[in-house]
Amino acid sequence: MTTTIQQYEKTIGFCREIFLNKTKDYGTSWRVYRPISIADQIYIKAKRIRTIQENRKQLIGDSIQSEFMGILNYAVIGLIQLELPAGAPDELDFETVREWYDREVNVTRELMLQKNHDYGEAWRDLSQESFTDLILSKLMRIRQILANEGKTLVSEGIDANYRDIFNYAAFALIMIKEREAA
Repeated sequence: MTTTIQQYEKTIGFCREIFLNKTKDYGTSWRVYRPISIADQIYIKAKRIRTIQENRKQLIGDSIQSEFMGILNYAVIGLIQLELPAGAPDELDFETVREWYDREVNVTRELMLQKNHDYGEAWRDLSQESFTDLILSKLMRIRQILANEGKTLVSEGIDANYRDIFNYAAFALIMIKEREAA
């Protein structure tokens, strides 16, 4: 039986490969995104998934799986953008991007392991629809924090919400793979 961490690593590895290949194709064009634009990019993908789930009909070829992969990678972009120092160039070299990607994934993996321990793998009892709704909820939180100029009184910040979005997308992708294998 495959463990959660093995499934997680395989899922993230595939998303990482796509991200890095797109970096080779497009460079770091995502550097022009302002914080709200990154949240909106994730929103577009999550909203499309929800629409397909509700209508049980899909008219274009991009799969729900590819949308969750995009959500995961946009969450990494959001995390990198939050961490890059002011004045960082728009075009980053490939090695720098790979280092930043891996750094953010490592922090997010550790968070997943801690939460997964404390919650007893409760995510395995959730539906794909719940992951979509949780992602949309986290996006609403990010939008509100941005409207509050990045300030919170007692709540987690934007980074924590991106990390949760990343992990929800990873869990949804694991479940899709499990369903395909069944």
